[in-house]
Amino acid sequence: MAAQASSIQVSRMTAGLVFIGLMLFPLYWMLNASLLPQQILVRSAPTWFPTSPIWDGFRTAFELQTGHVAVSCMIAGLTAIFSLIVATPCAYALVIFRMRWATGFVAILLLVQMIPHVVMANALYVIYAKVGLLNSYFGLVLADSTMGIPFAILILRAYMLSLPRTLTEAALIDGTGYWGAFFRIILPLSRNGLITAGLFCFLFAWSDFIFALTMFTTQKTVPITLGIYQFIGIHRTEWTTIMATAVMASVPPIILLLFAQNYITAGLTGGALKE
Repeated sequence: MAAQASSIQVSRMTAGLVFIGLMLFPLYWMLNASLLPQQILVRSAPTWFPTSPIWDGFRTAFELQTGHVAVSCMIAGLTAIFSLIVATPCAYALVIFRMRWATGFVAILLLVQMIPHVVMANALYVIYAKVGLLNSYFGLVLADSTMGIPFAILILRAYMLSLPRTLTEAALIDGTGYWGAFFRIILPLSRNGLITAGLFCFLFAWSDFIFALTMFTTQKTVPITLGIYQFIGIHRTEWTTIMATAVMASVPPIILLLFAQNYITAGLTGGALKE
């Protein structure tokens, strides 16, 4: 029995390693391609390891794309903050007041998540053209928040439902009021949920391409997703520089995920249990 259990564990571990390898292979190929010359990349036979790596792609990426990375960090950070400012009180209201239409409202939020972004981008373009928000960072933050706010409400509502309701009731009895209970009790206890929702809002805005392409028509300093797009030409595509820029663009999200992974685990599983 022990030998059979050991073989099962080995099989599961092997299957898990193969699955992880398949998931991480695109990241490895991105790094590999960023160190290969252009003439090698366009060959029919792939080169699996850069025996003579070149750094021209990274030099070009740092020279031309550093400003775009800074713009993406600014837009993604502001989007995460704005999404949390709007979503947190909304989630708190859905939990504390237990309104009859709350279930229907949550269902609408789920439906909003299913709307293709290209449809929303076309509608927002018409509105932005009339109010003068085209080619503005604030307008792009608002557009990206349409992806983050519904998701943040769903995450934070599920997390707040797992908190003991007696804490809020005790605070109300003491006379703190709803806002006092929100700021003094709910917000400190919802730290994991806030970090999780904020990080996902940041990632949504960081990876956005449709809204940025639609809203920016004349702006020179654009998010990194459009910065990468600049290397794609009609007659020639700089694949080495594209891959180097992609590697550079993946560093900030990876750093955030590494620092916040414990909070993300607690935030996603916090709504699994209710009082």
